[in-house]
Amino acid sequence: MSVRFSAIALAASLCAGAVSAQTAEPFKIAFIDPLSGPFANVGEVMRNHVLYAVDDVNAKGGLYNGSKFQLLQFDSKLSAQESQSALQAAIDQGARVVVTGGSGSPVVTALVQAASRYNQRNPGKEVLILNHSSIDPELTGKSCSFWHFMFDANTAMRMQAIANYIKTQPEIKKVFLLNQDYAHGKQWASFGRSMVGKARPEIRFVGETLHPMGRIKDFAPYVAKMKEVSTDSVITGNWGQDMTLLLKSAGDSGYNLRYFNHSAGGFPGTVTSISQAKIGQVTWVAEWHPGMADRAQADARAKEYKAKMNQDFLAPRMDLVPRMLAAAMAKAQSTESVKIAKALEDMQMDTVFGPVKMRGKDHQLLLPQVVNTIAPVDGKLVKTGWEGTNYGFRTDAVYSAQQLDLPTECQMKRP
Repeated sequence: MSVRFSAIALAASLCAGAVSAQTAEPFKIAFIDPLSGPFANVGEVMRNHVLYAVDDVNAKGGLYNGSKFQLLQFDSKLSAQESQSALQAAIDQGARVVVTGGSGSPVVTALVQAASRYNQRNPGKEVLILNHSSIDPELTGKSCSFWHFMFDANTAMRMQAIANYIKTQPEIKKVFLLNQDYAHGKQWASFGRSMVGKARPEIRFVGETLHPMGRIKDFAPYVAKMKEVSTDSVITGNWGQDMTLLLKSAGDSGYNLRYFNHSAGGFPGTVTSISQAKIGQVTWVAEWHPGMADRAQADARAKEYKAKMNQDFLAPRMDLVPRMLAAAMAKAQSTESVKIAKALEDMQMDTVFGPVKMRGKDHQLLLPQVVNTIAPVDGKLVKTGWEGTNYGFRTDAVYSAQQLDLPTECQMKRP
């Protein structure tokens, strides 16, 4: 039987155990994501969203038993090896939950595999991997694990939303696939070709290129290649500096492209890059975007976050991770990893961006997705500027979790 947790119910369960707060040991969570290197700014944003939610849960009474969360922080350095070393260090320091997702799917896959091996050797001391942003469908598909939970719509779900939208845009005719040369970049390209091609069979895919991740300083040669084939739109999974530098190169050349991306506006610097280029349209997918109509709770959360963290609130799903963890612990009345995992399965929860459900059969969170485009403030469709610019986000289409509830190939082994 699934259980829906509201904010009121969660607060009540947290307060119920407050009497023992002075004696209960903290429940340790390890954050493992990039905190140095070319994507350090992305990792900082992710950490701060998680840290804010951890502090908020603690400030409102803590966990069901009166304990508090304690967040341990580790730098993944975008490396599977470094991340696995961080995992062992976190376990040695008493962490039983790892929050990660900003280092790419190969790193998260390595962490899930390492955690699974550790859990098999150490029954009763298992560790869970809560993934906020690595959206490889294999993680909740053929490679699914009882110990892993994905808190974001996966690549296929996001591309399905993009394809549904492109179906309504007849001016898109010549599409180029430009992506980072790693698993997720290749997947974004593959899903783009198949799903967009199915939605719009008449679209021409005029080129496809993979490039090294985080190492390109000037995308001018790639932009020139797209110009040669008269590209009007780009399906790109680029993120972080790879996205902002692509936008800069295209802007410098005066090339007014449309970009279709999984989460570009949720990363710092993307809006600024578009505002500086003054041309180009970046369309991306998220559970929410700043300035979205009819999302008063998310707007209030964003305001509170900005006041405390002195930076913009971008990703409610990251903020959700500690809150849903606390709700699962309250539901299970336990700090044991196996019991928490089983409590998370099929859990429904009301969030600031709408109702969500953690699909039990593969541990994939089902959540609404909003297709939106970075555009100038016009007072009508775009009312709020972002990153100190006069550019914000225009809602293009909203899809419910049910509309993007795609099949899974998961055959999960359970303890």
